[in-house]
Amino acid sequence: MSSPTTFGPSAKVLPWEQDTSNVPGRKSRAAVVQAILFIATAFAILVLGALIWDIASAGASWLSADLLTHTSSRRAENAGLRPALLGTLWVIGLTALFAFPVGIGAAVYLEEYAPDNRWTRLLKTNISNLAGVPSVVYGLLGLGVFVSLFAMGRTLLSGALTMTLLILPVIIIASQEAIRAVPPSLRQAAFALGATRWQVARDHVIPTAMPGILTGIILSISRAIGETAPLLVVGAAAYVTFNPTGLTSRYTVLPMQIYEWARRPQQEFQDLAAAAIIVLLVLLLILNAAAIYLRQRFSKRVNW
Repeated sequence: MSSPTTFGPSAKVLPWEQDTSNVPGRKSRAAVVQAILFIATAFAILVLGALIWDIASAGASWLSADLLTHTSSRRAENAGLRPALLGTLWVIGLTALFAFPVGIGAAVYLEEYAPDNRWTRLLKTNISNLAGVPSVVYGLLGLGVFVSLFAMGRTLLSGALTMTLLILPVIIIASQEAIRAVPPSLRQAAFALGATRWQVARDHVIPTAMPGILTGIILSISRAIGETAPLLVVGAAAYVTFNPTGLTSRYTVLPMQIYEWARRPQQEFQDLAAAAIIVLLVLLLILNAAAIYLRQRFSKRVNW
């Protein structure tokens, strides 16, 4: 009869053979962490709700069609947002036109074409660092390059190009992550069928990664639409009574108009600033809702 197998003191203990006597303690700590996270989230939501309530209560009475159709005025009862609203749509539209193709193209190159060497890694690191640069630095860059060096002046085009530089890192990073999440087997199957690298990227990688890319676009547009500092540096005016008519027009945007009204001492202009904030939030929600709708449409087309 064989003797039972014995294990020495150095035998390894498998994870499922470890002592489970501390399970209640771990569950208690997990519950405490969950409660802390819930309290932090609830506090943030309460603060946000309080701010929205304060703005809505102050500006709701000034919301009307006249606010959207009138131009700026020295008298609060005649003041409106039409030049600022149109200027915002111009700037955001041009920024999207410039930034989205360049950002997505750069991400596709870095993930699908660029060799994995130290220069590529250095470039990716610098792009990640650029995402954290203060926006006023981009304004100074736009002032030096677009306004002065290229002699574009303080126009819509220089403002849109400056905002393009601001949001490009966000789009590139989000697009890189989305492209990186595409399974390698999808690429390998396409290559096995004789597809070129560009055909794989165009017909398989980009459509599959599009929901993640659109998430980055939502984040970038949300940042760009509320920026004041870079546009202030490159020449957005605070008081404009005419509509922008082209790329070389002078302009203003909603954040600039809000700043102009909020700094005035009269209570009427303070309330007008609150109403303009509501309009800006609604515009942001509309743009984000459109992007989210497109993201959901692309998500339904992805079948693994």
